[in-house]
Amino acid sequence: MKYIGAHVSASGGVENAPVRAREIGATGFALFTKNQKQWTAPALSEESIALFKERCAEYGYPAASILPHDSYLINLGHPEPDGLAKSRASFTDEMSRCQQLGLDRLNFHPGSHLDAIPVDECLSRIAQSINMALEATSGVTAVIENTAGQGTNLGFRFEHLARIISMVEDKSRVGVCIDTCHAFAAGYDFKGASEDSLFGGAEDIAMTAADVKGAVVLRGYEKIISRFDETVGLKYLKGMHLNDAMKPAGSRVDRHSPLGEGEIGPALFESLMKDPRLDGIPFILETPVPDLWPVEIARLRGWAGC
Repeated sequence: MKYIGAHVSASGGVENAPVRAREIGATGFALFTKNQKQWTAPALSEESIALFKERCAEYGYPAASILPHDSYLINLGHPEPDGLAKSRASFTDEMSRCQQLGLDRLNFHPGSHLDAIPVDECLSRIAQSINMALEATSGVTAVIENTAGQGTNLGFRFEHLARIISMVEDKSRVGVCIDTCHAFAAGYDFKGASEDSLFGGAEDIAMTAADVKGAVVLRGYEKIISRFDETVGLKYLKGMHLNDAMKPAGSRVDRHSPLGEGEIGPALFESLMKDPRLDGIPFILETPVPDLWPVEIARLRGWAGC
């Protein structure tokens, strides 16, 4: 079973998100539990919490089918004390909101070093931030999203994700979300059939952005899935974002396209839907044309047989 949907609006209250997911034929969905462009938000009302849970139950959306996303402002590896403290407080609040709603995971971008601290120190700060949030909450898994590697963002290599996980104390509550556009832009070329060795191994995680700009790490669906399993572990995969890519592999530019209309093409998405190793997690569209979501979801569900 695969849960297939899109990142729907929670405008007017989180209780409206499952309604909008149902309208587009989704079997899963993503949402923001607060305004993603603001640091703070009013507390969730008891009425909103109850309605959200009621509608998820009515429309058949278990917690495993829902992949909430945190604020874009949060940087859990921030090099400055004030920015780090603000990010940690906001992230913990977002984890708490998920806990209130009965959700079991929260997707987030790991963080950026802003050219102010070494890569490894930034990764350590991200892990410490996760540890603090896990200690303050219960029942919610922190799900690290891979990045395209734009600017000083970390998480564009599987080794970054593995390094963060290695420093998280409660490994039962940490996971990964793979965004297909981000992975492709970072150099994981799902289309090709041969392997390139332009990146080093796990010991080489501190390679700078300049060193790897435009490099293709690995080609071919099976090789990339196998590399992820070897480096991070498929047991940590808690969701995927399904997006085609406007820019070529290794571009390090995060620009989404509708499925099959970008540089990746449709074959990857069919392979994902037919791969039984990836059952039981939400697959969330973040493609840029919401009017296409019902069509894209129907196509994905057809490939998945659900």
